[in-house]
Amino acid sequence: MSPALPATDGALLEARGVEKSYGHVRALQGTDFEVRPGEVTALVGDNGAGKSTLIKILSGTVQPDGGEIRFEGHPVTIHSPLDARRMGVETVYQDLALAEDLDPAANLFLGREVIRPGLLGALGFIDKRAMRARAAESFATLGIDLQDMDAEVGMLSGGQRQTVAVSRAATWASRVIFMDEPTAALGVVQAERVLDLIRRIRGSGKSVVLISHNLPQVFQIADRIQVLRLGRRVAVFRADEVSMEEVVGAMTGAAGEA
Repeated sequence: MSPALPATDGALLEARGVEKSYGHVRALQGTDFEVRPGEVTALVGDNGAGKSTLIKILSGTVQPDGGEIRFEGHPVTIHSPLDARRMGVETVYQDLALAEDLDPAANLFLGREVIRPGLLGALGFIDKRAMRARAAESFATLGIDLQDMDAEVGMLSGGQRQTVAVSRAATWASRVIFMDEPTAALGVVQAERVLDLIRRIRGSGKSVVLISHNLPQVFQIADRIQVLRLGRRVAVFRADEVSMEEVVGAMTGAAGEA
């Protein structure tokens, strides 16, 4: 029997019965999902379960065919990533979307550059000093130590690039951050640093949605685990009340066949 799904009272961001098809392929089939305030929610499922499609819809890069999205209890339409950002929602994708020829501060303010005051600002000059100072403050708040703030991001390690991408999202998100496989290409030490960063973000009161295939890491960091299978949410668990075997069973369908 599949685990009972909880009521969505108190959800910050939620999807209700969301549908999405690509030709004859039904990526999402009446999918439900919820994000609660101040929690790390893990979204898990096998390849093709619909995780990436759901996150793209909630972050505004893909439009659903049907269903409803609600934010703070009210129906909303997220036409674009800009709409999501206005709601305080940011996303860290697997490709990080960093400008590798720019330094960390420039990446933090990418698309949100600070313009110099006065005539120079009117001429479009960027205030690099202000951006550098604010970036250093943001990194320090998140416990990130980048020893060379002048280095191009492309010269940083994989773990450092990941922390820059996560820091950018944490700096601008006021409510929710989606992270798609943030530790997939990292070693053990670098991955642990990213998990520590996620804990700091949760500690600041923001919600984090972690898409991951790494169940040991999911159990390290998540408060709640939601499972997608074949385009539907099939289970919701409290991470401290479920075993890894039960989560795998929900992912594979074994739990419903028992």
